[in-house]
Amino acid sequence: MWRLTGGFFRGLQKAWSTWGCRLCSQSSSSTQPSHHPRTQAEKAKRRQAREKAILSSDVNDPGLIWSDKEKIAYTAALVPGEKKDTTLPFPQSYSPEYVEFGWYQWWEKQGFFSPQQHSKQPHAVDKYFSFCIPPLNVTGTLHLGHALTYRRCFGSRRMQGYKVLWLPGCDHAGIATQSVVERKLMREQGKCRRDYSREEFLKQVWRWKNEKGDEIYHQLRKLGASLDWSRACFTMDPGFSSAVTEAFVRLCDSGLIYRSEGLVNWSCALESAISDIEVDSKELSGRTLLSVPGYQHKVEFGIMLTFAYPLEGQEGEVAVSTTRPETMLGDVAIAVHPDDPRYKDLHGKHCRHPFTERLLPIVTDSMVDVTFGTGMSFILTPAHDHTDFLLSQRHSLPRLTVIGGDGTMTSDCGQWLEGVKRFDARECVITALMERKLFRGKKDHPMSLPICSRSGDVIEPLLKKQWFVRCQEMGRKAVQVMEEGDLQIIPHFYTKMWKSWLSNISDWCISRQLWWGHQIPAYRVTVENSKDTEEQWVWGRSAAEARQRAAVKFGVNPDAITLTQDPDVLDTWFSSGLFPFAMLGWPQQTEDLKQFYPNSVLETGSDLIFFWVARMVMLGRELTGQLPFKQVLFHSDKYGRKMSKSLGNVIDPLDVISGVSLERLQGKVREGNLDPRESVVAMEAQKKDFPKGIPECGTDALRFALCSYKAQGEDISLSVSHVLSCRHFCNKMWQTVRFTLATLHDASLPTSLAEVGNFSVFIFCRCFTSILNFTLHCVLELTEMSVKLMDNVMCNELLFYGFIFYSVSQISKYASHSYLKYIVYSLCNALLYTLLSLVSQRNLQKLKGFLPVPLLHKNLLCLEQFFFFHWKNIKWVKCFKSKITVRYNICTISYLKPVWKMSTYENMWAVCAPDQAETLLHFRSAVCTLGQISALHLHCPETGFTDSPPPPKASAVGVVDHSICLHLSIQNSINADKQRALLSQRREKLASKLKQALARTQTPNYAEKVPNRVRQETENKIAAMEQELKNIGDQLSALEETRGKKSN
Repeated sequence: MWRLTGGFFRGLQKAWSTWGCRLCSQSSSSTQPSHHPRTQAEKAKRRQAREKAILSSDVNDPGLIWSDKEKIAYTAALVPGEKKDTTLPFPQSYSPEYVEFGWYQWWEKQGFFSPQQHSKQPHAVDKYFSFCIPPLNVTGTLHLGHALTYRRCFGSRRMQGYKVLWLPGCDHAGIATQSVVERKLMREQGKCRRDYSREEFLKQVWRWKNEKGDEIYHQLRKLGASLDWSRACFTMDPGFSSAVTEAFVRLCDSGLIYRSEGLVNWSCALESAISDIEVDSKELSGRTLLSVPGYQHKVEFGIMLTFAYPLEGQEGEVAVSTTRPETMLGDVAIAVHPDDPRYKDLHGKHCRHPFTERLLPIVTDSMVDVTFGTGMSFILTPAHDHTDFLLSQRHSLPRLTVIGGDGTMTSDCGQWLEGVKRFDARECVITALMERKLFRGKKDHPMSLPICSRSGDVIEPLLKKQWFVRCQEMGRKAVQVMEEGDLQIIPHFYTKMWKSWLSNISDWCISRQLWWGHQIPAYRVTVENSKDTEEQWVWGRSAAEARQRAAVKFGVNPDAITLTQDPDVLDTWFSSGLFPFAMLGWPQQTEDLKQFYPNSVLETGSDLIFFWVARMVMLGRELTGQLPFKQVLFHSDKYGRKMSKSLGNVIDPLDVISGVSLERLQGKVREGNLDPRESVVAMEAQKKDFPKGIPECGTDALRFALCSYKAQGEDISLSVSHVLSCRHFCNKMWQTVRFTLATLHDASLPTSLAEVGNFSVFIFCRCFTSILNFTLHCVLELTEMSVKLMDNVMCNELLFYGFIFYSVSQISKYASHSYLKYIVYSLCNALLYTLLSLVSQRNLQKLKGFLPVPLLHKNLLCLEQFFFFHWKNIKWVKCFKSKITVRYNICTISYLKPVWKMSTYENMWAVCAPDQAETLLHFRSAVCTLGQISALHLHCPETGFTDSPPPPKASAVGVVDHSICLHLSIQNSINADKQRALLSQRREKLASKLKQALARTQTPNYAEKVPNRVRQETENKIAAMEQELKNIGDQLSALEETRGKKSN
């Protein structure tokens, strides 16, 4: 939690001031990103509209429609961790349960995910790839929003020979865990935390953690995450705890951690300060009754109350406004604007507090917002308001705390209110003001109410002595590394937010008033016979070290010192900020730290950019001298409505993997702690979205669906129907392998390029192109590529054209059995394993007997080298573009023939550049067979090469790219009028596409924003469209010329 004084938190101060009626003009001019009230109101309006649509009965959407599929179970005996028997018959239908059962346990037992496997790989390279999983709360469970982070394809890095470490971790979640255990003890034993000693309570927490804390690890295993579980890290482990202590001591020694009094976000229900990320803002449009923990009746909010302070020593009064009348017992002054003519005569005067008899000076300050409340004046309560706290420093005002940590009024309020709960005291104060005839009225007032996300309590700003981290200099360095390019933030638009926030960062409060967590290694010092009453503190890695430090600091014998350790614990975000290096053994210089730090990349939700990512960067640089990672990839975690347990719309990945009934889905909502209305909305949404529940989709389908979404900066609305379609894709892969196995039999496989037919090499190169395009950040492209290869190459070309070969008796010429074997294995090995590891693993076991080379690791694909890399003696890098040229020609032919109603074999002319002519000459027979044309004539105007007369003028023209045009003879197919109509339609459509393409290239900063590859592709498309438009014009001119000759 951050200390709320200026900078980014002026936006929060505004929210607080709106609630506490203490706005100032400076707060409204903050340069920091904050939520404008109108934006919050719009969000609330959209949320209400969504709820209304969900609850309405006139929604025609039938929800997710699916039919039950046969579930096939793996029935053979299997000891957990042993390898499955893959000699069993290949089932006719794809069943996730059958395919995925048992593989992960075997992989884990064999240690396949350990970086130690690297030394056993002949294709190993001297590179590493490391990534730490964003540590998850030990109390939590994964939902589909979390699962987005686990899309990164580590299998491909292992296949490329990298030394890979993907390390799992779990956060101790101080507030959440303590709350869960406290509720459990109250429910089961009727006891609260205070009924135990600290040591006894911590034993109860550890017992709960050992019983329930591994559920999230179970979910990760079900997701198929290739994590090295032997290195699993928990933030309360002894080694990690030592790292936290070391970090605190070093930062104290360097002056970056200090102790001071400041306002913090306080949850009275938890009796602890909380971090800003744990504060929700509830927008109120006016008077609203809300349930508050600890109160039997609902409490009124959204009301502006006005009352008067009588002037001291003269007639008159000063009217002030507030939404929190209970805090008026802590008022110490009244502020007016110095230019307000109404109060010119009151400068330097005093008012008398009606309940405490305290004199309240009237001070002048230009920060007073003349548009708020009564206008021109407001009361100052420094111990309970962030803006007032700042003003109290400027005017040297006292700070009176009138609300205690437990939410009751303190003795400073007087006996009549001492011990009364704060919102009960509110009613008492209003009644007393009325009795004294000082009440001046109340009205509805739109406001933002800060709510504790952990307890639902209304946050109270309280003045506490806490430990803070100085962040200004570390924040400046974090901005510098980003600006200098040492830290890359993807998407780039987050860099502006990064710079804006870190340039105005405030100090960070790291104290938490809990028992579960890392107890702060700081000690209050009491020196024997000392008369100094001021607090004195030291810190140390142990009590003995702290005692020695104190003896040196105060110049006394260590035996004369009494140490009392701070009972507070450190903010959980502090330990999480150390995760990238503490998980590797820091501060010890372990082999893991030397090999895998800094991490290669970090991928996480964009909502953690400040609360976790920025702190990792600051602490990593300060404590290790290095950035913890060089690249950060952010994704949004929205799921239509944002995925949130508080909305009841989270979906457990295990429910998508294994399937779940509607009754069980709604049972989970009822078991939660939702507001009754929110429960109704959530269950009604489930009923409409999943009328039959969620079907069994399997791990592979879920991972493939997640990977099919853009990873960078996209608000992802993942639908279960999309996951179901990915299951259908898995079935297509399964059935294709079954077909392949049926055709293989005892066919021998070619071992050199000379034994492979030209068409087989052409298809093979298409897969090779896809592999070369696979890079770290193109998981989306990889999924699209895989779908295209499966649909176009496997199902269309290989299988469909395979039947053509059967029909024309060309099996031996094109070696159909051979290229089927090549493509099936390359697809499973080089592409789909990284996305569909379980079904690919199962297919490997069936296909490995037909592989072109012996597997180095016959059991696991991710430890095997990319298949294409075995063919290093083949000059495919040079020739694969030629094979793609062939593919484009075939596609153009396939387009031209139906447009011109051509169903029979016709002649075709290719007008092209010399290098393209050489390629087409080499693959002419394949083009004729796959394009189903009678003959392909080549014509090269540049060199004069031709093997036939030039193409006829009355021909259809298709542009492959700017260097190849295909001419299809249509003289005997359709009449001239129909040709002109078709050409005109095509010209109109092309002109529209060309206009759109040119418009995209003229957008501002096009060259800077668009990658070179995309710009080049766009330029080629524009050139091809311009060439085709020119050809269409020539054809229309020729037709007009022909018509003119006929008329003459």
